[in-house]
Amino acid sequence: MFKKTAAAAALLIASSAAFAGQPNTFYAGADAGGTPASNAWAGSKTSYGVFPGSNLNETFAVEAGYRRLARHKAYNARGTVDQTAVSLIASMPVGEGFSVFGRAGVSVTDEKVRFTGGRYDNSPTRAVIGVGAGYAFTPKISGRVEFQKTGSDIRNLSAGVSYQF
Repeated sequence: MFKKTAAAAALLIASSAAFAGQPNTFYAGADAGGTPASNAWAGSKTSYGVFPGSNLNETFAVEAGYRRLARHKAYNARGTVDQTAVSLIASMPVGEGFSVFGRAGVSVTDEKVRFTGGRYDNSPTRAVIGVGAGYAFTPKISGRVEFQKTGSDIRNLSAGVSYQF
């Protein structure tokens, strides 16, 4: 059984063409991952998000995104950290259907904490950088794994899928 599965996977990889983003096309996708949280907080470190983008050419794209980075609770407090970002993505093919990419952009991180008798809201604007790898399953459907760093203290590792229109 393992040999059949490995052979099917090898054929799929070998038959894939390098599906670079076509100029002046749009794409959209979703991802899920994890954001490490400090030991002072307990709760969901799971992140999830959505992103639309536009391929400027085969190398560069502009992408916007919204991501729930974390949801926390501790004692009588509950908090969320959300990110809205706009980035320039530069990608380079490295094999049949595979690519690597980097991102640089700006992000607004919306931090909200509610506790007994008060609240804390903070929405700093920070730089966002990231690196990742992608694989085009078909000319329209791609997967990617990415590490992002926002400011000096927020890191996120995610895996996602996108559809090119």
